[in-house]
Amino acid sequence: MKRIILSGGGTGGHIYPAITIAREILKIEEAEILFIGTPDGMESKIIPEEGFAFASIPVSGLKRKITFDNIKILMQAIHSLFKAKAVLNKFKPDIVIGTGGYVCGPILMAAALSRIPTLIQEQNVIPGITNKILNRVVDKVALGYEEARIRFPKPEKCIYTGNPIRPDVVSAQRAESRRKLGISPEVFMVVITGGSRGARTINRAMISVHEHFKRDKGICLYHITGNLEYDKIVRELGLTDGKSFGKGSRIIKYEYDMPAVLAAADLIICRAGAVSLAELAARELPSILIPYPYASGDHQTFNARVFVKAEAAKMIADKYVTEKELIQDINDFRHQPETLERMSEATKKIKKIYAGADIAQLALEMTENKK
Repeated sequence: MKRIILSGGGTGGHIYPAITIAREILKIEEAEILFIGTPDGMESKIIPEEGFAFASIPVSGLKRKITFDNIKILMQAIHSLFKAKAVLNKFKPDIVIGTGGYVCGPILMAAALSRIPTLIQEQNVIPGITNKILNRVVDKVALGYEEARIRFPKPEKCIYTGNPIRPDVVSAQRAESRRKLGISPEVFMVVITGGSRGARTINRAMISVHEHFKRDKGICLYHITGNLEYDKIVRELGLTDGKSFGKGSRIIKYEYDMPAVLAAADLIICRAGAVSLAELAARELPSILIPYPYASGDHQTFNARVFVKAEAAKMIADKYVTEKELIQDINDFRHQPETLERMSEATKKIKKIYAGADIAQLALEMTENKK
C-alpha cells in the first residue's frame, strides 16, 4: 500500500485542492494518507473533519520584504525542517505533495533532501513565494494555469493540469438544484459571493442593487455575504431575517451546498480565487470578476485576466465597483442571452474538470520511479 503525505494550508484555496487530490488517489488505489499542516491553521480543523489523519508542524510565513521578523522566522524554519524530517522518518512516505502555503516549505524541502519524490500544485497565475522557492528542489509542479510556467525559475519541471475541483461541482444538475433552492426555471439567477469571510466592496454596492430589483419577480439575487459582513448587510436593508428581501433577493451568511448554487446560477459576481474560477469554468458559468486587490502579488487580477482574455468574464477593479455599474451589468446580461451563451462557450477553453484525477495519476506514477 502506498503511503502519501499531502500538505497545504492557510486558506481554503490551498486546503481543498489537497483534499480533492487525496480523494482522487483513493479512487485509483488504496493508500495511507497523512496531511501535514500548522497547529492553528484552518487545516487543523478541516482535515480531521474530512476524515483524514493530520499532523502539525509549527512554521510561520516569510514577509516579502527583508525584516527582522524574517530572521526569527528563518530560525523557526530550521527547527521546522528537523520536525519535518522526523515525520518523514516515522511515516516513510512514497511521495510528498504540496498544494501551497508556507507550511509546505519544511516538509517538501525535507522530502527533497531525503530523495523522496515530491510534487507541488500551484493554483494561481502568480505563484506563491513558497512554491517558487520549492520549484528549485522538487521533482514536478502541477500548474493550475499554463500562464504560470514562465514565472517559475525551473519551468521545465512544470506540467499544466488545471486546478482540482470537487466532483459534485460537475455532477450537480441544474433542474434538481433549482428545485432544491426553490427557484423557478424561468427566473434569472445571479449569485453574488466574496468568499467565506465576505468582500466589503461587493457587499456595500449590493445594498443598492437589492433595493433596485426588490419588486422584480423575474430575477433572483442570491447574495452570500460571508460571516463577517452578514449582520451589517441585513441591518442596512432593514431586515430581521436575511433569508429574503423584496420579490427575489436571498441574503445568506454562508452557503454549504455551493455545487447546487453554481448549477442553478445564470451569472456569478465574485472574487477571482483560483479554485473558485476552476469551479466556474467547470460549470461553464459567465462571470463578473472583482479581484481582491490585496492578494499577494495581485494574483487574483492575473487569474481574472485569463478569463477576460478568453472572453469568458468581465473584470471590474475593486476600486471602481459601484452599485450603478452592477445594476447595469446585471440588466445587460439578463437581456442579452446570446452574450451569456458566448461567454459560457468561452469557458470551455479554460476548464479542466479532470485535473484532480490527472494530478493523482501523476503522483502515483512518480511513486513508481523513486530515485
